[in-house]
Amino acid sequence: MTAMYAVQMAFSDDPTRLELRPAHRERLAALAADGQLLAAGPWADDTGALLVFLAPTRDQLDAILAADPYYSAPGVTLTIQEWIAVTRHPALAGL
Repeated sequence: MTAMYAVQMAFSDDPTRLELRPAHRERLAALAADGQLLAAGPWADDTGALLVFLAPTRDQLDAILAADPYYSAPGVTLTIQEWIAVTRHPALAGL
């Protein structure tokens, strides 16, 4: 069974991550096309971001995150929680 994971990112003022952002966004597009990413985007004030992934296991999610240097860039911190959507849009039925 596939689980949903909410990944909340927080950003410091370190600009290093910005160099990695174009490749990161390409990876996100590919993950969305593969059905592994439901949604992703920055907070309006660019202090962080929220991403919702689909993965069979936490280990698989960790592998997805480890493959993208953006997540371990200086000034980026992650909080990861498995998420159970009790109320959902019909497009998410079956998840």
